[in-house]
Amino acid sequence: MSSLVIDLILCGIAYVILIYFVAKMTRMPHPMRKKNEDEDGDGGVEDLTPPKIDLPPGVIWPSDVPKRKPSGPVEA
Repeated sequence: MSSLVIDLILCGIAYVILIYFVAKMTRMPHPMRKKNEDEDGDGGVEDLTPPKIDLPPGVIWPSDVPKRKPSGPVEA
């Protein structure tokens, strides 16, 4: 056999082994092995309050709009 044939056979074997390991590592784990699907694994204490954003002067959130309108004329 020539060295080209031997090289092709060795490359084919290496390819098959490589594809086997890639398929084995990317496959989803067995469903029986999962402990808890609800757990996302980040841990810590949950803080659901939104962050306080520092707005520029004169800008307010729509939820913070005053209930009454100003009584006097607005100067431009």
